[in-house]
Amino acid sequence: MNDMIQFGMPTLIENAALEENVELCRSLGLKFIELNMNFPEYQVDKLEQTEHLMRLAEEAGIYYTIHLDENLNIADFNSLVSEAYLETVRRSIEVAKKLIVLRDRYGDGSGPLTLNMHMNHGIFITLPDRKVQMYDRDFDTYMKSFETFRMKCEQWIVGSDIRILVENTDGFRDYEKKAIEYLLESPYFGLTWDIGHSKATGEKDVPFILGHKEHLMHFHIHDGSENPPKNHLALGDGEIDLADRLRLAQLKNARCVLETKTVEALKKSVQWLEQLK
Repeated sequence: MNDMIQFGMPTLIENAALEENVELCRSLGLKFIELNMNFPEYQVDKLEQTEHLMRLAEEAGIYYTIHLDENLNIADFNSLVSEAYLETVRRSIEVAKKLIVLRDRYGDGSGPLTLNMHMNHGIFITLPDRKVQMYDRDFDTYMKSFETFRMKCEQWIVGSDIRILVENTDGFRDYEKKAIEYLLESPYFGLTWDIGHSKATGEKDVPFILGHKEHLMHFHIHDGSENPPKNHLALGDGEIDLADRLRLAQLKNARCVLETKTVEALKKSVQWLEQLK
């Protein structure tokens, strides 16, 4: 495995407990686990039990990053909803502050501890001749939410080596690109490149990502194909120029999550990386 890159794994649904994920991570020689807050066992109140998380990590010699809930919607027009998501982010940042010691102990300490997030597209209204995205129609309201989000995150993170990273999924909308560029003006935000999502959507996000590559800090590495669209494949099972993507990850000193969905595909991906030595 390329020793210049820190590789980690996602939380896998086949593993019902954190202990199983930690043991798999240790056995494969990976450095970290990205805790996925879409799972009930990794909701923020569970992550706040940091003594348990730290004990398991210390026994295995690993650390953690965090993947925020994919439903995260800090721009929801219902302020009760958006406030709940903001509070979730605040508490998740507090968790990260406590876990950062693990990065220093078991990682190389060279990159910030990261919280990964998706952009929520919001709802759209279907007209006879087109679809209207509500965040596009009410763009000023949408951007005010991101102004609040950026300001609050800066206040919550200040003084800590923590970053919030925006990940590509099925293609950034134009209004999302403007919001992301606004976030990237802050030193507390960056980008995650999910190379499998990128491939499965015809690489539509590549110009935007490479146009802001100075902000790249994190990669989700899995293989994929464009036609038919597939991703989360084991490395070597798709059409992506993985060596090229890994070279960029190394150049950016970015962590790489081997984001397969099964234990078998994860093991196969680790074996593929071993052959690069």
